[in-house]
Amino acid sequence: MKTWWLWLVMVAVAHGADRKVVIGLVAKSQSNPVFQAAYAGARDAARELGPKYGATVVIDWQTPPEEDAQKQAEAIEQLARAGAHGIAVSCTDANTVTPAINKAVDLGSVVMCFDSDAPRSKRLCYYGTDDETCGRLVMAELARAMGERGTIAILAGNQTAPNLQRRVQGVQEELAKYPEMKLLPDGIFYHAETPEQAAEAVNIAQSTHPQIEGWVFVGGWPLFAKNALKWRPGQPKVVSVDALPPQLTYLRSGHVETLFAQDCYGWGYRSVEILLEKIVHGRDPASERVIDPLTRVTKDNVDEFARLWDKWLKK
Repeated sequence: MKTWWLWLVMVAVAHGADRKVVIGLVAKSQSNPVFQAAYAGARDAARELGPKYGATVVIDWQTPPEEDAQKQAEAIEQLARAGAHGIAVSCTDANTVTPAINKAVDLGSVVMCFDSDAPRSKRLCYYGTDDETCGRLVMAELARAMGERGTIAILAGNQTAPNLQRRVQGVQEELAKYPEMKLLPDGIFYHAETPEQAAEAVNIAQSTHPQIEGWVFVGGWPLFAKNALKWRPGQPKVVSVDALPPQLTYLRSGHVETLFAQDCYGWGYRSVEILLEKIVHGRDPASERVIDPLTRVTKDNVDEFARLWDKWLKK
Protein backbone atom coordinates (compact mmCIF):
# COMPACT_ATOMS: atom_id res chain seq x y z
CA MET A 1 0.00 0.00 0.00
CA LYS A 2 2.80 2.41 0.89
CA THR A 3 4.58 1.56 -2.37
CA TRP A 4 1.41 2.31 -4.36
CA TRP A 5 0.93 5.64 -2.58
CA LEU A 6 4.57 6.60 -3.15
CA TRP A 7 4.16 5.78 -6.85
CA LEU A 8 1.12 8.07 -7.05
CA VAL A 9 3.03 10.89 -5.40
CA MET A 10 5.94 10.43 -7.82
CA VAL A 11 3.58 10.50 -10.81
CA ALA A 12 1.87 13.62 -9.49
CA VAL A 13 5.18 15.39 -9.01
CA ALA A 14 6.39 14.31 -12.44
CA HIS A 15 3.29 15.76 -14.08
CA GLY A 16 3.35 18.94 -12.01
CA ALA A 17 0.11 18.28 -10.13
CA ASP A 18 -0.73 21.09 -7.72
CA ARG A 19 2.46 22.85 -8.70
CA LYS A 20 2.49 26.62 -8.21
CA VAL A 21 3.86 28.55 -11.19
CA VAL A 22 4.46 32.28 -10.81
CA ILE A 23 4.59 34.35 -14.01
CA GLY A 24 5.52 38.01 -13.85
CA LEU A 25 3.91 40.41 -16.31
CA VAL A 26 5.85 43.63 -16.94
CA ALA A 27 4.09 45.82 -19.49
CA LYS A 28 5.01 49.39 -20.40
CA SER A 29 2.40 51.19 -18.30
CA GLN A 30 -0.65 50.42 -16.20
CA SER A 31 -2.49 53.41 -17.68
CA ASN A 32 -2.38 52.17 -21.28
CA PRO A 33 -5.56 50.18 -22.10
CA VAL A 34 -3.74 47.83 -24.49
CA PHE A 35 -1.77 46.53 -21.52
CA GLN A 36 -4.87 46.31 -19.36
CA ALA A 37 -6.22 44.00 -22.09
CA ALA A 38 -2.97 42.00 -21.96
CA TYR A 39 -3.36 41.64 -18.20
CA ALA A 40 -6.93 40.36 -18.68
CA GLY A 41 -5.62 37.81 -21.18
CA ALA A 42 -2.90 36.65 -18.80
CA ARG A 43 -5.36 36.18 -15.95
CA ASP A 44 -7.70 34.20 -18.19
CA ALA A 45 -4.84 32.01 -19.39
CA ALA A 46 -3.76 31.34 -15.82
CA ARG A 47 -7.26 30.19 -14.89
CA GLU A 48 -7.99 28.22 -18.07
CA LEU A 49 -4.59 26.65 -18.77
CA GLY A 50 -3.47 25.90 -15.23
CA PRO A 51 -5.36 22.58 -15.03
CA LYS A 52 -3.98 21.52 -18.43
CA TYR A 53 -0.46 21.91 -17.08
CA GLY A 54 -1.25 20.50 -13.64
CA ALA A 55 -0.41 23.81 -12.00
CA THR A 56 -1.84 26.71 -10.09
CA VAL A 57 -0.69 29.68 -12.15
CA VAL A 58 -0.25 33.05 -10.43
CA ILE A 59 0.14 36.25 -12.47
CA ASP A 60 2.34 38.82 -10.72
CA TRP A 61 1.55 42.18 -12.40
CA GLN A 62 4.66 44.34 -11.95
CA THR A 63 4.02 47.10 -14.47
CA PRO A 64 4.99 50.71 -13.68
CA PRO A 65 2.15 53.26 -13.50
CA GLU A 66 3.68 55.19 -16.41
CA GLU A 67 6.42 54.30 -18.88
CA ASP A 68 9.77 53.95 -17.16
CA ALA A 69 12.36 51.54 -18.56
CA GLN A 70 14.46 51.65 -15.40
CA LYS A 71 11.48 50.65 -13.25
CA GLN A 72 10.80 47.82 -15.70
CA ALA A 73 14.39 46.62 -15.28
CA GLU A 74 14.06 46.75 -11.50
CA ALA A 75 10.76 44.83 -11.62
CA ILE A 76 12.27 42.09 -13.81
CA GLU A 77 15.22 41.60 -11.45
CA GLN A 78 12.97 41.61 -8.37
CA LEU A 79 10.67 39.02 -9.93
CA ALA A 80 13.60 36.77 -10.76
CA ARG A 81 15.14 37.10 -7.29
CA ALA A 82 11.74 36.27 -5.76
CA GLY A 83 11.70 33.03 -7.74
CA ALA A 84 9.30 33.81 -10.60
CA HIS A 85 9.30 30.85 -12.98
CA GLY A 86 8.49 33.00 -16.00
CA ILE A 87 8.44 36.67 -16.95
CA ALA A 88 6.78 38.36 -19.93
CA VAL A 89 7.87 41.92 -20.70
CA SER A 90 7.01 44.63 -23.23
CA CYS A 91 10.18 46.73 -23.41
CA THR A 92 9.96 50.49 -23.15
CA ASP A 93 13.67 50.71 -24.00
CA ALA A 94 15.41 47.50 -25.04
CA ASN A 95 18.89 48.80 -24.17
CA THR A 96 17.85 49.58 -20.60
CA VAL A 97 15.92 46.37 -20.03
CA THR A 98 18.27 43.86 -21.71
CA PRO A 99 20.76 43.56 -18.80
CA ALA A 100 17.88 42.85 -16.41
CA ILE A 101 16.46 40.20 -18.75
CA ASN A 102 19.87 38.53 -18.97
CA LYS A 103 20.28 38.58 -15.20
CA ALA A 104 16.81 37.09 -14.72
CA VAL A 105 17.60 34.26 -17.13
CA ASP A 106 20.86 33.61 -15.30
CA LEU A 107 18.87 33.43 -12.05
CA GLY A 108 16.64 30.73 -13.55
CA SER A 109 13.57 32.55 -14.85
CA VAL A 110 12.25 31.97 -18.35
CA VAL A 111 11.83 35.40 -19.94
CA MET A 112 10.01 36.32 -23.13
CA CYS A 113 9.01 39.59 -24.76
CA PHE A 114 5.64 40.62 -26.12
CA ASP A 115 4.62 43.72 -28.09
CA SER A 116 8.11 45.30 -27.92
CA ASP A 117 11.18 43.09 -28.20
CA ALA A 118 14.71 42.99 -26.80
CA PRO A 119 16.24 40.85 -29.56
CA ARG A 120 19.83 41.06 -28.27
CA SER A 121 18.88 39.72 -24.86
CA LYS A 122 18.70 36.13 -23.61
CA ARG A 123 14.92 36.14 -23.88
CA LEU A 124 13.23 32.94 -25.05
CA CYS A 125 11.14 34.53 -27.80
CA TYR A 126 8.99 37.45 -28.90
CA TYR A 127 5.22 37.33 -29.41
CA GLY A 128 3.33 40.06 -31.24
CA THR A 129 3.24 42.19 -34.33
CA ASP A 130 5.84 42.31 -37.07
CA ASP A 131 6.32 46.05 -36.67
CA GLU A 132 7.75 46.93 -40.07
CA THR A 133 4.90 45.05 -41.75
CA CYS A 134 2.50 46.91 -39.46
CA GLY A 135 3.90 50.27 -40.56
CA ARG A 136 3.65 49.34 -44.23
CA LEU A 137 0.06 48.14 -43.84
CA VAL A 138 -1.23 51.29 -42.17
CA MET A 139 0.55 53.50 -44.70
CA ALA A 140 -0.83 51.53 -47.67
CA GLU A 141 -4.33 51.81 -46.19
CA LEU A 142 -3.96 55.58 -45.75
CA ALA A 143 -2.69 55.91 -49.32
CA ARG A 144 -5.84 54.19 -50.58
CA ALA A 145 -8.05 56.42 -48.46
CA MET A 146 -6.30 59.56 -49.77
CA GLY A 147 -6.28 58.56 -53.41
CA GLU A 148 -2.47 58.18 -53.26
CA ARG A 149 -1.84 61.93 -53.03
CA GLY A 150 -1.34 64.52 -50.28
CA THR A 151 0.72 65.44 -47.22
CA ILE A 152 0.79 63.16 -44.19
CA ALA A 153 2.10 63.10 -40.64
CA ILE A 154 2.96 60.27 -38.25
CA LEU A 155 1.92 60.04 -34.61
CA ALA A 156 4.77 57.98 -33.20
CA GLY A 157 4.58 57.62 -29.40
CA ASN A 158 7.73 57.00 -27.38
CA GLN A 159 10.84 57.78 -29.42
CA THR A 160 12.95 55.13 -27.64
CA ALA A 161 10.52 52.20 -28.03
CA PRO A 162 12.07 49.80 -30.57
CA ASN A 163 8.72 48.47 -31.79
CA LEU A 164 7.50 51.97 -32.60
CA GLN A 165 10.75 52.88 -34.32
CA ARG A 166 10.31 49.92 -36.64
CA ARG A 167 6.69 50.84 -37.38
CA VAL A 168 7.74 54.36 -38.35
CA GLN A 169 10.43 52.86 -40.55
CA GLY A 170 7.80 50.68 -42.24
CA VAL A 171 5.56 53.72 -42.82
CA GLN A 172 8.40 55.61 -44.46
CA GLU A 173 9.38 52.67 -46.65
CA GLU A 174 5.80 52.27 -47.89
CA LEU A 175 5.34 56.02 -48.37
CA ALA A 176 8.26 56.01 -50.82
CA LYS A 177 6.09 53.99 -53.21
CA TYR A 178 3.66 56.90 -53.73
CA PRO A 179 5.25 59.75 -55.73
CA GLU A 180 2.35 62.14 -55.12
CA MET A 181 2.43 61.71 -51.35
CA LYS A 182 4.92 63.22 -48.93
CA LEU A 183 5.68 63.37 -45.24
CA LEU A 184 5.40 66.81 -43.70
CA PRO A 185 8.92 68.13 -42.89
CA ASP A 186 9.58 67.18 -39.27
CA GLY A 187 6.25 65.39 -39.51
CA ILE A 188 6.99 62.57 -37.05
CA PHE A 189 5.43 63.56 -33.74
CA TYR A 190 6.62 61.82 -30.55
CA HIS A 191 4.85 62.06 -27.20
CA ALA A 192 4.25 60.35 -23.88
CA GLU A 193 1.95 57.39 -24.42
CA THR A 194 -1.12 58.59 -22.54
CA PRO A 195 -4.43 59.38 -24.25
CA GLU A 196 -4.39 63.00 -23.10
CA GLN A 197 -0.83 63.79 -24.17
CA ALA A 198 -1.25 61.96 -27.47
CA ALA A 199 -4.44 63.88 -28.24
CA GLU A 200 -2.74 67.15 -27.36
CA ALA A 201 0.22 66.32 -29.62
CA VAL A 202 -1.92 65.47 -32.63
CA ASN A 203 -4.24 68.47 -32.27
CA ILE A 204 -1.41 70.96 -31.82
CA ALA A 205 0.33 69.49 -34.86
CA GLN A 206 -2.84 69.67 -36.97
CA SER A 207 -3.66 73.24 -35.97
CA THR A 208 -0.05 74.33 -36.56
CA HIS A 209 0.16 72.49 -39.91
CA PRO A 210 -3.29 72.62 -41.53
CA GLN A 211 -1.74 71.24 -44.73
CA ILE A 212 -1.71 67.78 -43.15
CA GLU A 213 -4.30 65.75 -45.08
CA GLY A 214 -3.69 62.36 -43.52
CA TRP A 215 -2.38 60.79 -40.33
CA VAL A 216 -0.79 57.45 -39.57
CA PHE A 217 -1.11 56.61 -35.88
CA VAL A 218 1.43 53.82 -35.23
CA GLY A 219 -0.36 53.39 -31.92
CA GLY A 220 -3.93 54.41 -31.17
CA TRP A 221 -3.22 56.41 -28.00
CA PRO A 222 -5.43 59.49 -28.59
CA LEU A 223 -8.40 57.32 -29.50
CA PHE A 224 -8.82 56.28 -25.87
CA ALA A 225 -9.85 59.84 -24.97
CA LYS A 226 -13.31 61.24 -25.68
CA ASN A 227 -13.62 63.90 -28.41
CA ALA A 228 -9.88 63.71 -29.01
CA LEU A 229 -9.80 64.60 -32.72
CA LYS A 230 -10.75 68.25 -33.18
CA TRP A 231 -11.76 68.13 -36.82
CA ARG A 232 -14.65 67.07 -39.00
CA PRO A 233 -14.84 63.34 -39.84
CA GLY A 234 -12.55 62.50 -42.75
CA GLN A 235 -10.71 65.84 -42.77
CA PRO A 236 -7.90 64.83 -42.38
CA LYS A 237 -8.07 61.08 -42.87
CA VAL A 238 -6.69 58.77 -40.20
CA VAL A 239 -5.55 55.15 -40.17
CA SER A 240 -4.46 53.77 -36.82
CA VAL A 241 -3.01 50.73 -35.13
CA ASP A 242 -5.10 49.15 -32.32
CA ALA A 243 -8.83 48.54 -32.08
CA LEU A 244 -9.87 48.45 -28.44
CA PRO A 245 -13.48 49.25 -27.51
CA PRO A 246 -13.05 53.02 -26.91
CA GLN A 247 -11.25 53.38 -30.25
CA LEU A 248 -14.11 51.82 -32.20
CA THR A 249 -16.16 54.98 -31.53
CA TYR A 250 -13.90 56.94 -33.90
CA LEU A 251 -14.37 54.32 -36.59
CA ARG A 252 -18.14 54.54 -36.29
CA SER A 253 -18.06 58.36 -36.35
CA GLY A 254 -15.92 58.45 -39.50
CA HIS A 255 -12.99 60.23 -37.84
CA VAL A 256 -10.88 57.11 -38.53
CA GLU A 257 -10.92 55.21 -41.82
CA THR A 258 -9.46 51.89 -40.66
CA LEU A 259 -8.09 50.35 -37.48
CA PHE A 260 -5.53 47.53 -37.50
CA ALA A 261 -6.03 45.43 -34.39
CA GLN A 262 -3.08 43.91 -32.60
CA ASP A 263 -3.64 40.87 -30.41
CA CYS A 264 -3.56 42.91 -27.19
CA TYR A 265 -5.53 40.32 -25.23
CA GLY A 266 -3.32 37.59 -26.70
CA TRP A 267 -0.16 39.36 -25.57
CA GLY A 268 -1.10 38.15 -22.12
CA TYR A 269 -2.86 34.90 -23.00
CA ARG A 270 -0.32 33.56 -25.49
CA SER A 271 2.63 34.70 -23.39
CA VAL A 272 1.38 32.66 -20.45
CA GLU A 273 0.81 29.67 -22.73
CA ILE A 274 4.29 29.90 -24.29
CA LEU A 275 5.92 30.25 -20.87
CA LEU A 276 4.00 27.29 -19.44
CA GLU A 277 5.08 25.10 -22.35
CA LYS A 278 8.70 25.93 -21.55
CA ILE A 279 8.44 25.83 -17.76
CA VAL A 280 6.38 22.64 -17.45
CA HIS A 281 7.34 20.65 -20.55
CA GLY A 282 10.66 22.21 -21.55
CA ARG A 283 9.36 22.98 -25.04
CA ASP A 284 10.60 25.96 -27.01
CA PRO A 285 8.28 27.75 -29.46
CA ALA A 286 8.74 26.84 -33.12
CA SER A 287 10.41 30.21 -33.74
CA GLU A 288 11.96 32.87 -31.55
CA ARG A 289 9.63 35.36 -33.27
CA VAL A 290 5.99 34.28 -32.96
CA ILE A 291 4.08 36.71 -35.18
CA ASP A 292 0.37 37.38 -34.88
CA PRO A 293 -1.21 38.95 -37.99
CA LEU A 294 -3.10 42.21 -37.67
CA THR A 295 -6.88 42.28 -38.05
CA ARG A 296 -8.30 44.97 -40.36
CA VAL A 297 -11.33 46.63 -38.74
CA THR A 298 -13.62 48.95 -40.71
CA LYS A 299 -17.21 50.17 -40.47
CA ASP A 300 -18.23 46.94 -42.19
CA ASN A 301 -17.03 44.63 -39.40
CA VAL A 302 -16.78 46.94 -36.39
CA ASP A 303 -19.83 45.53 -34.59
CA GLU A 304 -18.61 41.96 -35.05
CA PHE A 305 -15.19 42.92 -33.70
CA ALA A 306 -16.75 44.73 -30.75
CA ARG A 307 -18.50 41.51 -29.74
CA LEU A 308 -15.12 39.80 -29.52
CA TRP A 309 -14.04 42.36 -26.94
CA ASP A 310 -17.22 41.75 -24.99
CA LYS A 311 -16.24 38.09 -24.85
CA TRP A 312 -12.57 38.71 -24.04
CA LEU A 313 -13.27 41.16 -21.26
CA LYS A 314 -16.38 39.34 -20.02
CA LYS A 315 -18.73 42.29 -20.52
